[in-house]
This record gives sequence, C-alpha cells and structure tokens, in this order.
Amino acid sequence: MSFADTLQSLTLSPPLLLCLVVVIALVESLALVGLLVPGVMLITTMASLAGHQDIALAWLIGAAFIGAILGDGISFSLGFRHREQVIQRWPLSQHPEWLDRGTRFFERYGVSSVFIGRFVGPVRPIIPLVAGMMRMPPRTFIWANITSAALWAPAYILPGYLLGRTWQHHLNLPPGLEAGLLILAFIIIVLAIIFSWGRHQASRHGRLYRTIAGSIRRIPLLRRPWLAMSQTGDVPLASLLLLVIALGSLSGWTLLVINHHGPLEMDLLVQRMFVWLHSDPTYMIANIFARIGDTYGIIALTLPWAIWMLVRHRWDALLHWCGALGGVALLNTLIKELFARPRPGTPDYLIGSFSYPSAHTSTTVVLLGLAAAFIAAELPRQKRFWAYWVALSFALPMALSRLVIGVHWFSDLVGGALLGLVVCALTLLHWQQQPRASLRPCPWLLLCIASLVLISARVGLLPPV
Repeated sequence: MSFADTLQSLTLSPPLLLCLVVVIALVESLALVGLLVPGVMLITTMASLAGHQDIALAWLIGAAFIGAILGDGISFSLGFRHREQVIQRWPLSQHPEWLDRGTRFFERYGVSSVFIGRFVGPVRPIIPLVAGMMRMPPRTFIWANITSAALWAPAYILPGYLLGRTWQHHLNLPPGLEAGLLILAFIIIVLAIIFSWGRHQASRHGRLYRTIAGSIRRIPLLRRPWLAMSQTGDVPLASLLLLVIALGSLSGWTLLVINHHGPLEMDLLVQRMFVWLHSDPTYMIANIFARIGDTYGIIALTLPWAIWMLVRHRWDALLHWCGALGGVALLNTLIKELFARPRPGTPDYLIGSFSYPSAHTSTTVVLLGLAAAFIAAELPRQKRFWAYWVALSFALPMALSRLVIGVHWFSDLVGGALLGLVVCALTLLHWQQQPRASLRPCPWLLLCIASLVLISARVGLLPPV
C-alpha cells in the first residue's frame, strides 16, 4: 500500500476525534504544558477533520468546552494545593519569568484575569496556576472558568470546522488531495515542535541536556570527550544532535529516492495539489522567490553583511559564512551530478541541471538557519525561539515556491532541507569550538535595508540563473 493510501485509510472515527479534541483542549489549557504544545494548530486540524466527516458541531464544541474546563481546573488545583512543589519543579524552576508574567497579569486584572487570560496566548496556561497560588476562592474560579470556556470553545472550533465542511463540498478538491494537505500540515507541525521545544531541550538549560550530561559523566569512556568539549563553554549538544539526526535522515531519504524508479507516490500527490492550486499570482510570487534564492540573489542578500564583517575585521564570522554557503553549493553540485535525477519540468535556464536535492531549499536553510543561530546567541534565553520561528517562516515559502514553478519534486525539497541542516550543524560545531566575541554592536537596520535594495535590484533587473 502506498503512503497516500495508508494516510487515507487512517480516517479517525467520530468518537476518537471527539476524544482527541478533549485531550488537545485540556493540554492547551494545562499549566505550562500549553506553552510548549502548538494546541491551536492541533485543535484546528481536528476540528477540520470533524467538519469533513459531518460530526455534529454541538458535540465538537462540547468536547472542547469540557477539555478547556478540565485543563484550567487541574492547573488551578495544582497551584492551590501544591504551590511550593510547583515552583521548585521544571519548567518553572528554569523559567521564573513565566510565573512573574502571570502574577503581574493577575494582580492587574484580579478576578477577571481568569476570564481574559484564556484568550491571551502568552499567559493562557499560567493564569489558572497563579490564581490557585494566590488563593482565589474556588467558587469564583469555577464561574470564571466555565464562562470563559463557553466562549473559547466555539471561537477555536468554528474556523477549523468551517474549513472541514467546505474543503470538499465547495472547493471540489481532486481525489487524494486531502492526503497531500495532511502531509504538509504534519510536516509543519513537526518542524514547529522541533524548533520551539526540541531546540530548547538541547540547550544548557533544557532537561534533555541535563539528562544526557548526567548520564555521560557516569560513563568513564565518554566522560573525557564530554569534558574536553566543555572546556570552552557549554557542550554544543543541540548542534551535535542536529548533525546526527540530519545526517542520518539525509542518508536514509537519499537511499529511498535513488532506489525508487521515478518520482515517489508522495511526489505525484503533492504535484497534483500544486497543479490544482496554480494561478498567475502564485506563479509570479514563486518566480520572485526563485530569483531571490539563486546565486545572484544570495550574493545580493549577503554582500552588505560580508562588507560589514570585513570592516569590523571579523574574519572568523566571514570565513564561517563563506565556508557554509560555498560548501552547500559544492555539495549540491556533486549530489546532483551523482544521481542525475530528472526534473518534473525544465525551463530554458535550467537545461542541463538535475533535480535532487533542491539547491534553493538547501541554500536558504543554510542562510536562514545560521542567521537564526547567530541572532539567537545575542538574545536573552527566553526570546531565542523567535529567531528560529522567523527563519522557518521565510524558508518554508522559498521551498514551496519550487513546487509552484514545477521544477522540483517534493522529495527534492526534503533532501535539500536535510542537506542544509547538515551544513548548518557542521558550521555551528566548528564555530562553537572556542569562545567568540559578540558581533554587537551591529547596524542591523542599515544592513537589512541595503540587502533589501540589492535584492530588489536583482529581482527587477537580472534574469533567473
């Protein structure tokens, strides 16, 4: 059975869907856990599936209502009965600023904070816990909990449910297209979890880092290499894990692609989806992305920053950037020539080039991934995730634009992204071998404007390469 057929055979039953909505709504409202789980995205997905199966809207809203009440109720009970233990346990022991933010919000709005807080993302999972710690009367909390959940449930359920009811009946999707949408949604969710939660866990203040460090120190064979890597600071565990996971995934994915005669079933499915979505505006935007991500575009984007590094005599940073971009370009050329996978479509300017992996995707991942890592290193710990989210939000449309133009298969994008992550990990590991001076002060606004001017000139004046 093909992957697409397998996905279509896994249609969730109505009772299971309702149970999942209860669980997701509970987790979304649960103390602290809601900060780490993309609950809004998950509950919208479940509501969309329920709408597609014509599950009664009242049952779906009721499930979300019950889950929301239970989540806030458990959080309130934890704060009310176990205040001291909660403060001393992870993650509050590592993030006291979360509790400070919730306390300020509670002191400002009082009883209304429970009602208002459910609709305010940064404090939603904290307020019920803080209300319990501040000894809010349980009866008062119950009324605020019930009334806010009664408004929250339909507000979060209705958009996804409406999408589910319309995507087949009114949009007339081609057969199998739903599975393609589910594939893309699943990949986006996984990436969001990896970049917002997994990256933090592998940093020095994360539980994964502490667990691995404690285990390695008890193994004599591994203790010495670990201590050697930590002489100049923190062990770059996040970069090491990224290298291992990305390199292993790239190897396995490449074997899958080259051992399959022609495009994968997934490739054909996603191609049909983008053919159906094709329009003149999307094609024009995709062509703009194509020019931004080619050789001239990358030079235009990076030239102002390279000049600034030269002026500041930051040869170490400049050499790492040049090595990463040059390395990924060389690897793309070698792999393309080695496997010689034909493109689904070949415009004149791409005649003679091959498909796997996507050079646009891999180069974009290297450029934005390294930029996110360098920027995150200069930010406070609690704000670093924003750099990775911004990088992901720019890299994703760049990769998908190759499918809109029709010059790559979906599997080419996956291979390109994994290759880019491998190069990012290698570059960061070398950069982190010794302490580095801060890149600040940096005229980032001026440099961004200069890059924007150059990339605009490149898009408007030069043909694609």
